Amino acid sequence: MKHLWLIFSLLSALTASLVPIFGKIGLQTVDANTATAVRAVIMAAFLVLLILLRGGTAGQVMPIIADYKIMLYITLSGVAGALSWLFYFLALKYGKVSQVAPIDKLSVALATIIAVLFFGEKLSPVSGTGIALILAGAVLVAWG
Repeated sequence: MKHLWLIFSLLSALTASLVPIFGKIGLQTVDANTATAVRAVIMAAFLVLLILLRGGTAGQVMPIIADYKIMLYITLSGVAGALSWLFYFLALKYGKVSQVAPIDKLSVALATIIAVLFFGEKLSPVSGTGIALILAGAVLVAWG
């Protein structure tokens, strides 16, 4: 249980690596914004089905909706995610996967920097070097 975060992180990376591949193929002759909307509906339906299969109920949604602060931040996260997908699919429509994917992954470094600034998370010198390498690597891969 101690390393579940790592297992789920690796699974996230693996499945996320398939998004630009399938997306690029699917975007060949369609509008990127429309494709993103269809993707969002499919994702929502898949997640609702998953919750239902795990025995979830509508009652689990109520505490989220009832708490203004929780709902606000989940809403903001949803809007940020939707904008990210829109921009990502537009970038895939007009760019190469080998360029778009590394630049998109700058989000890793940006999220870490924001966490340090706003949550007071600490970075060791090794972690700071890793973030710098992510930034440099993304740029080198995208423009190399």
